[in-house]
Amino acid sequence: MTTIRFAGKTDQKQWDAYVRAHPDSWPYHLFAWRNAVEEAYGQKAYYIIAENDGDFVGVLPLIYLRFPTLVSELTALAYCDVGNCLADDETVGDRLLAAAVDLGRTLGVEKLHLRGQMQKSKYSSSLISRDSCDKVRMFLSLPDSSETLMASFKSKLRSQIRKASKNGVVFQWGEGDGAVDEFYAVFSENMRELGSPVHSREWFAAVLRAYGENSRLGLVKFDGRTIGCAIVLIMGNRISVPWASTLRRYNRLAAGMLLYWNLLRFSCDHGHRDFDFGRSTLNSGTYRFKYQWGARPGSLEWHSVFLKGGKTVEADHSRSLRRRVFERVWPRLPLAVTTFLGPRLRKHISY
Repeated sequence: MTTIRFAGKTDQKQWDAYVRAHPDSWPYHLFAWRNAVEEAYGQKAYYIIAENDGDFVGVLPLIYLRFPTLVSELTALAYCDVGNCLADDETVGDRLLAAAVDLGRTLGVEKLHLRGQMQKSKYSSSLISRDSCDKVRMFLSLPDSSETLMASFKSKLRSQIRKASKNGVVFQWGEGDGAVDEFYAVFSENMRELGSPVHSREWFAAVLRAYGENSRLGLVKFDGRTIGCAIVLIMGNRISVPWASTLRRYNRLAAGMLLYWNLLRFSCDHGHRDFDFGRSTLNSGTYRFKYQWGARPGSLEWHSVFLKGGKTVEADHSRSLRRRVFERVWPRLPLAVTTFLGPRLRKHISY
């Protein structure tokens, strides 16, 4: 008999064991993501368990986002690319999805948002619509040593990596509050230039605390100043890079090349075989940057269940127009303003 229930804090160990053993899981599925979301932003998490005689047979992590406009949604998962249902089979997946729909209706949310591949069934197909998206996730399968990886690169790529070192750029792993400050100084400036509200500093600190030894913070420096940064999350042989940035005014130094080479080198030499570069717009500059390392695109499968009417073309157009205006105005604001306002907006943006 399979039962469905909500997870409590005492379920973390068994939840993580199930996630680590499931072939479709990524670091975001770990219970640490819930802990970070609740600590940094105070958003309510509903982590649903399917259980059979005490054994987990499926999990579905959900974050409840309530926006200032009083619109709300349940998202699996907020603030990342993937975090959908993991289940032993289609029947369990349908039970978890049904529980999520019931929860959404109880909470009065407009939409249930699911990020990841769906186990298709008659039940799920009748509810779920695939979101249109011009973005992809970029993946690289790694060899068993960094020497093998370096040898696989084209000569131009190897030259760019060496160029950064010759220019005086150095890489180091960062720890503690000081490293988070250095990361945030770079990341917040870069987000402003991209026209995007930045997460709070506390969000990144909370993620690093929650993941502990399953996370790393990398920094690249020039003349003693941090000019690039990245956070990586680790789970078994899989590693994800949800956030990375370099300061544009230092692009001539090829700091990004040294940054990513060290992330890849670490991954190879520590037994991680699946490297997730994160999402990019197809054929954009970031897409081409990741592609040169050997990364290849995988579909970014985002789905929605509309619980209060369907999606409209007019709503999509209005949202797209507002976003374009925002992206033009935001980079013109002072950095102090965007780092103050950004986190107050970003906690309500699910992607």
